[in-house]
Amino acid sequence: MSAPQPLRSLGFLTIGLFDRADPRPGHEATLAIIERAERLGFDSAWLRDRHLQYGISSPLTVLAAASQRTSRIRLGTAVIPLGFENPFRLAEDLATVDVLSGGRLEPGFSVGPPRRLDEFADALYPGTADREQFGYERLSRLRGYLAGERVSSFSGVEGIEEFSERIEPHAATLAERLWYGAGSRDSTLWAAQNGFHLLTSSVIQSTGSTDFDAEQDAQIRLFREHHADGAQARVSQGLVVIPTDSATAEQRSRYLAYAASRAPRVGVAHGPKGMLFSPDLVGTSAEIAETLLSSRAFAHVDEVAFALPFTFAEADYIQILEDIAGVLAPLLGWSPSDHQPR
Repeated sequence: MSAPQPLRSLGFLTIGLFDRADPRPGHEATLAIIERAERLGFDSAWLRDRHLQYGISSPLTVLAAASQRTSRIRLGTAVIPLGFENPFRLAEDLATVDVLSGGRLEPGFSVGPPRRLDEFADALYPGTADREQFGYERLSRLRGYLAGERVSSFSGVEGIEEFSERIEPHAATLAERLWYGAGSRDSTLWAAQNGFHLLTSSVIQSTGSTDFDAEQDAQIRLFREHHADGAQARVSQGLVVIPTDSATAEQRSRYLAYAASRAPRVGVAHGPKGMLFSPDLVGTSAEIAETLLSSRAFAHVDEVAFALPFTFAEADYIQILEDIAGVLAPLLGWSPSDHQPR
């Protein structure tokens, strides 16, 4: 087993829950959590994308607001499912947020048809859903637009208006900061061979075993073997990590019950694709660090985006983030002064 690399980049991921009847407080709470995370020294904050649910449906809008309340923390999406998006318009939004943030955007994507598409196809793609292409070409097109490829046959002045041949604003290095959320061997290979960074999470497709750690270790090795940057190719690992160092007795009990309710899904391949789930890590920071430092997969990463459980309260998130930054991450070799973006 390889010796773990010191943790260089500390991040967290949230879904940003809100109340259907009063959505503003939930969105404001997400912005406050990002601000607090920056003060704690976190290197990145990641938003998940949820459509027709009570989680953030427009992560770029929220990150645009976060960019004006923070100055250093990197702002990521994990992930934007491109089946819901028009690459032309999304490229404009991505570039705008990157400009507003001073080059701190770290966009992550997935491809494929939207989940449950048949139920809302007429609203999303009226009359054309069966002709939409939901594969990798959609993401390649988006990256080309962000890189400055020509999208219009005309540039110049017409009357008092000036037109560009490319997506504007142009964010010069944004196309080099794109991530792909891969869960299978094929998608991992595609991400590597096409130069994307890898987001690997707590869900992965089995290639033959039910050992999540072994499968994720193999995924990371495969990615770097086929990426032009080799061992230096960026990989961010996302797991549910819940330290209890400063938790109240009530919180500890609730956290353990949460993990116990999800434990039966671990060690079993689910569905026709054989999806595996990682165990939730609940305990003291010393206990969690011991588990991570003995993990085969964790030994190969120096960037993490620890996922906050979807259904917890704001006070729980504050306690978890404070324990991660103050106790757990230093045990993994991290310190706020280590923030050195590549």
